[in-house]
Amino acid sequence: MSEAKDTLLRLFTLLRLIPEYPRYISSPTLQEKLHDRGFAVDLRTVQRDLNRLSQPFSLISKKVGGRYEWSLSKGAPLDLRDMEPATALALFLAESHLKPLLPKSVLDLLGPQFNRARNYLSDLDQNDFAHWAQRVRAIPNGKALQPAPVTAAVWQEVSTALLKRKQLRVDYLSRSKAELKQLLIHPAGLVSRHSISYLIGSVDGYEDTRQFALQRIQNAECLDMAAREQSDFEIDYYVRNGGFNSPGPVEEVELVADVSPQIAWLLRETPLCREQILQPLPGTDWCRLTARTPDDLQTLWWVFGLGDNIRVHEPTHWIEAIRARREGMAKLYQQPNTPLVDACQETL
Repeated sequence: MSEAKDTLLRLFTLLRLIPEYPRYISSPTLQEKLHDRGFAVDLRTVQRDLNRLSQPFSLISKKVGGRYEWSLSKGAPLDLRDMEPATALALFLAESHLKPLLPKSVLDLLGPQFNRARNYLSDLDQNDFAHWAQRVRAIPNGKALQPAPVTAAVWQEVSTALLKRKQLRVDYLSRSKAELKQLLIHPAGLVSRHSISYLIGSVDGYEDTRQFALQRIQNAECLDMAAREQSDFEIDYYVRNGGFNSPGPVEEVELVADVSPQIAWLLRETPLCREQILQPLPGTDWCRLTARTPDDLQTLWWVFGLGDNIRVHEPTHWIEAIRARREGMAKLYQQPNTPLVDACQETL
């Protein structure tokens, strides 16, 4: 490598090692970090480089114990700071966690930050932190479906309309009628749920708030017209009060059930709620569970998924739902080679 290129790379590396104010780093520490990255320079060279970079890159210095410490001022014209190990690991985990949830068009927007984190972790091979990326994984709880595909163009128009509070014209594929409809939407919010993202808003001419799955938007255009403000819309209230899980406001119920040892262990580590109670049942290794939970479909599906590892005592309407599900499945499998339309409808 030519001397000029080597100097340029050293200066870029040096800038990336300097933290943002109010944190500081000393010249000797910077020299050590440069050595770790393959730049064999003495302390005098590091100090000279810092003085040269000080003005154009808004570096701040202070003298502590006879030595200078350096910081990058907030709002510097060019941010070339190196990534912190904790930040790189967090981004690496975030990427693997978000991949099953977000459409590729959204992940592509985050690609540069994810690549930066991977590159940083790879560069740590020169130190004692080798192969971090091979030691860390994030996996979903339960079966993760592939994220619904959303085109980059649709995402761009939807996100622009939402952030700029503009009206959005879309060609939307109706699930009930399996046909395209042209709608004028006043966006109010965006919710990512499992592997599907939903635009929350109202159709022009109507007051009620609806959900629009992004993968069903075939075409989208952000218009230069202000969207109608929904002053009473609050997204957390919307989600809590039946926006996704139930047709109406979600109340809480007291769940009383007997759970197997495996489920009891799981709930001790990851409780259903703060006031959860688990009491051993005499003469058995099962436990009696008491907890306040939302009376919604999501929690009921969780109970369904536990199968014979749980026996519900309260609420009674959950017991009825479990019995109906069991009877529907029994009908479905009585004649496995014969379609039973009614049974299918009951179990879904």
